[in-house]
Amino acid sequence: MGDINQFQFINEQREKLSGPFLEIGSRDYGSTQDLRSLFPSDEYVGVDLSEGASVDLVLDLAQRFEAIDEALESRRFGTIFSLSVMEHCENPFVMADNMTRLLKPSGKVVLSVPFAWKFHGYPSDYWRFTAEGVKKLFPRLDWDEAGSGCWHSPKKGDFRGVDEFVGMAPLSGKYYRERGQMLQGLGADLLKGFRSLGLFRWLLGYRYLMLPTMINMVGVLREESEGER
Repeated sequence: MGDINQFQFINEQREKLSGPFLEIGSRDYGSTQDLRSLFPSDEYVGVDLSEGASVDLVLDLAQRFEAIDEALESRRFGTIFSLSVMEHCENPFVMADNMTRLLKPSGKVVLSVPFAWKFHGYPSDYWRFTAEGVKKLFPRLDWDEAGSGCWHSPKKGDFRGVDEFVGMAPLSGKYYRERGQMLQGLGADLLKGFRSLGLFRWLLGYRYLMLPTMINMVGVLREESEGER
């Protein structure tokens, strides 16, 4: 289950994705988006740590792979979704390796992980991620950042490219004008004027603010060379 921006991100990638599908963290809490509805004619398996709506199988993806493989009846998947899940996993390297092993040849992982977000426990909250960190978690996957990598804030439709400014809201008019965002540049200059007058120091005493930020990426299982097997 994902939020509205994660749903939009996957919907835009939909034609590039193939089944069978595995969704990790599929429980519907009543306010989440139904990813399964995007792929009505394909085999789709939803797993979570606890029972609930849209959960086909209660399963911990960070346990021994042999137990996971047995529970999933040795199925392999064309696409695995993990949205807002990995920050709650005590052993993300183990989980990432298990996800990789569950992929079909050239299978894909669609991942959405927090770069900057409030603490939210289920069962607890352990990690924050960068795009480079995701690559370390999944060394056998290739990540198309230019074609599919982006970050989003909680604001509907607010997607931006992954670069050195990920998650940032610079309080600089120049930053926005260089990107053709004249209105935002005017607003940043206005805030800068407030700062010079000593107003709103609790908010404006910084060069930039960090927005709540999720990083979205699509990784493809690379065909292994003889030396990698």
